Amino acid sequence: MRVFYEDWQMECCGTPFAVGEEVAWKLVAYDAENIREGLGYGAEAWVENHGGPDEETVGRVRAIELVQQEHLAHTDQRALARIRRALADRESEGTVILPSPYSMEAVPGAYTLEPVDTCPKWFEREEPGSGPGPHRIRRATGALVTLDAPDTSHVLQGPCLPDGLDDFDDSDGIADDADVPEVSDTTPPHPDDRL
Repeated sequence: MRVFYEDWQMECCGTPFAVGEEVAWKLVAYDAENIREGLGYGAEAWVENHGGPDEETVGRVRAIELVQQEHLAHTDQRALARIRRALADRESEGTVILPSPYSMEAVPGAYTLEPVDTCPKWFEREEPGSGPGPHRIRRATGALVTLDAPDTSHVLQGPCLPDGLDDFDDSDGIADDADVPEVSDTTPPHPDDRL
């Protein structure tokens, strides 16, 4: 199975791992909508270090690919100027909290996979330039892992799956439209619609 280990999940609470090692992770499956939207870079599930299922999925790491996602970065020049003024003001006491001057959006489909032997604890990030932009930058957003896991029965189904999918046909491991039961609309008509 393919699993996406997001950069922030690893940097916060993860333990680096290598090809050939046995791992035990709490996994949550991507639902059909997430897959159609391209989340997870083709993975079937993601590692969830902050909740997820009660049981961990145990498996052996067969391959690791770092996901290098291209982003379009915009720089708010006024926010950048405030940060520069705050850094230059050596007389202020205490902590100064200012918003980031950058906003970034992933460019759909613009990513590469870099095969590696070990997943890093910290991911490299190209920083946006200080000009008004927009700038195109690449950032590692996580690791796509090929995991040989013999028992995936306790992988938590994604939070967006409709209720009642306990018995859907998961022979392909992915919930798709054919697996979703049809739901009838039970909303009563609006009083104006009865006329």
